[in-house]
Amino acid sequence: MSELEDISHHIHVRISSLQCMLDLSVVELPGNKIKKVGQELFALDRLLEEFEKCVIHQKERLMHLKVLKDSLQTDLEDVQHIMDNIPAHIPRKKGPDKYMKGRATYDQLNAVVQSINTAVMAKYKILHQSLKSLNSNARKLHQRFKNQETKDTKGQYFVVEDDIREFTQMKVDKRFQGILNMLRHCQRLRELRGGGLIRYMLL
Repeated sequence: MSELEDISHHIHVRISSLQCMLDLSVVELPGNKIKKVGQELFALDRLLEEFEKCVIHQKERLMHLKVLKDSLQTDLEDVQHIMDNIPAHIPRKKGPDKYMKGRATYDQLNAVVQSINTAVMAKYKILHQSLKSLNSNARKLHQRFKNQETKDTKGQYFVVEDDIREFTQMKVDKRFQGILNMLRHCQRLRELRGGGLIRYMLL
């Protein structure tokens, strides 16, 4: 409202100036004073036009803010309704019971997950480096990694069994394969097959 206040102040100043001149009109005013009164009236008219424009602008802003307030109020009510009606637990789709052969401890499961993470970090550390900075062995690995990528792996981090052997001490044996099956059953791991390779992606 500072713009309106400034214009209002100028109007009051002009009106006061005109009032002072009119109070002196009881005596005959010289020509230059009459010209001054005309200039003040013209300036006052311009200020009144600006004031009217500002009032219209402020009314438009007020209407816009009212619409915005109503919209936010509706959104707030929707959010409150959702919060008031969140169930104590979100039901999950129950899949068919499946018997898993073999036994594994949490430590064994976590060890496999850790080995996959280690292989992923080592593999993508090489992929994220420029070829010029790599030695001959790392360049061969870089090319192998690139050859294993497909359109389905775009934007995905994955490893294959050779990566596990390359970067970890984990034995890729039947026990390892059994734990991978458990992780896949628990939806912690996804397999992507193609080109004679099985690509493993942790979820």
